[in-house]
Amino acid sequence: MARINVLDHQTIDKIAAGEVVERPSSVVKELVENAIDAGADAVTVEIKDGGTTLIRVTDNGGGIEKSQVGNAFLRHATSKITSADDLTRLVSLGFRGEALASIAAVAQVEMITKIPEELTGIRYVIEGGLEKDKEEVGAPQGTTIIVRNLFYNTPPRKKFLKQPQTEGSYVADLMEHLAMSNPKVSFKFLLNGQTKFYTTGSNDLREIVYRIYGKEISTELLDFQCDLEGMRVTGLLGKPVINRANRSYEIFYINGRYIRSTLISKAVEEGYREYLMQHKFPFCILHFQVDTEKVDVNVHPSKMEVRIADGPLFYEDVKEAIHEALHEVEMIPEVSLSEEKRKDKNANAGSRKGQRESAPEPFERNRIAQSQVLPEKSPAIQAIYQKNGQAIRDQLLRQASVYSAKPVSQKEEQMALFDDRLLSARAKEHYEIIGQLFETYWLIAYQDKLLIVDQHAAHEKVKYERLMKRFREKNVVSQTLNPPIVVTFNNREMECYRNHADDFASLGFVIEEFGANDYAIRGVPMDLYGYAEGEFFYEVLDELVDETVTGTPESIRIRIATMACKAAVKGNMRLNRREMEELIDELLTLDNPYHCPHGRPTIISMSRQEIEKKFKRIVN
Repeated sequence: MARINVLDHQTIDKIAAGEVVERPSSVVKELVENAIDAGADAVTVEIKDGGTTLIRVTDNGGGIEKSQVGNAFLRHATSKITSADDLTRLVSLGFRGEALASIAAVAQVEMITKIPEELTGIRYVIEGGLEKDKEEVGAPQGTTIIVRNLFYNTPPRKKFLKQPQTEGSYVADLMEHLAMSNPKVSFKFLLNGQTKFYTTGSNDLREIVYRIYGKEISTELLDFQCDLEGMRVTGLLGKPVINRANRSYEIFYINGRYIRSTLISKAVEEGYREYLMQHKFPFCILHFQVDTEKVDVNVHPSKMEVRIADGPLFYEDVKEAIHEALHEVEMIPEVSLSEEKRKDKNANAGSRKGQRESAPEPFERNRIAQSQVLPEKSPAIQAIYQKNGQAIRDQLLRQASVYSAKPVSQKEEQMALFDDRLLSARAKEHYEIIGQLFETYWLIAYQDKLLIVDQHAAHEKVKYERLMKRFREKNVVSQTLNPPIVVTFNNREMECYRNHADDFASLGFVIEEFGANDYAIRGVPMDLYGYAEGEFFYEVLDELVDETVTGTPESIRIRIATMACKAAVKGNMRLNRREMEELIDELLTLDNPYHCPHGRPTIISMSRQEIEKKFKRIVN
């Protein structure tokens, strides 16, 4: 019979570390979050060899009392909560009390910390969970934690780490997310002795985006803010022109915590749905301030996953807010004929290496100025900064504003003069239809712009909206199947179908019980006729089974979009002027006339200024 053993605390700590400390970036995340919770407004992170040999995190926060330093490295020791009831009122990033104990269990850790009320600080050394040294030292206010030789006592864990360059990139990505979650905090990131990343702590999210992603991204962002029931959302929405092939650029924060959420991702993507092509995803940075009792962050030790109360309502609110914000902006892409010099050929693909190394001049001047005030190895100047830090920072930001003021471009001034959109009934009165190009595109002159309309995309959008209206109004004709298609449900599918039987009927399905778990499909929507062996029915059912959100199933939209595409006028087909005018008239009645259902633009514009640049009438 197997003997039940009680594990010693060192083994327990190593097991716990497996959940909290996955790689160097996990260590950096926990330490930086502790620094922010301690009230720091300046944090420096330095790593070497991807963080495997050295991680140093320095902050100017409140520090730790000398008598409490040892307790900080005990498991489940935390200053953030006192009881389980506090989990429903969390305002801090950390709360589990596992981070320092887990890190110390698998690395050699040194901490130097000082609180404002004390003249001296404390130096504390712990290796593999065992205390090695503790002494009083001179130190600036705040805390410095040095983590050396990560996983030195757990070789199997160390073997699973990737190359130092890869691990370093994970830390760099983390630092970017932390900077965007806390614009009021000045972050500095050093990799192998070189400064790779720096923010001023000016509380300007757009400035941080400028630094991280470059000018091309930052100029294609929309400020976003909305107040919903029990929630406030702020941040930046990327215009559809900067879409991505994956969800890496969907960045979300809840109450200052960087999180991943399938629910939020789907809500945002649904809000963007009319503006993006299939398999493309938006660029967005959103901060959610949610009632702490409506969100549970105690899901996983990494604290990256959350549960949100009343998920379907949350989904609908976010989706509608995103959709309305995008609807307020005219989404006509403006084509530039000018050839701009680019040092980085991968700028459009989101490559950021060159952009980091050559920061934009306004922010670079500010970075140089502030770095001169904050040398890392000068305790005397650090003490002066701690005493007068805010005044120094304000002065630097005033100086920086001289360089970083963003002048309003001539284009923006001209657009501000017109309240009407280019695609509006009022604007149409001033259209001058020039003619058809390549029997596919229509050229329209309007004020100082040339509009180019893709007749197929425009007609496809009109047809799509007509079909969707019929579905929303439940005005669908059924096609009888003879013989009927018999389907068999499992328990989950049966429950889903019963809950959505009316929805299937409104779509045009005629379904009857056929005994036990079998049902007979005797009719399908006429417009969707042609799916073999109930394939379309199962597509809709599977989507309803998997989804916890509402709205038209994606399978229906895809099918309707395909129908609209096939029915629309094609390229290389000549339209007369009257037909074109009728198409434009109907296009202008749509909520979103800018994109076809597959996300392609229906219309693009070209400014007179760009054309005159190409003919050298304007020389910059």
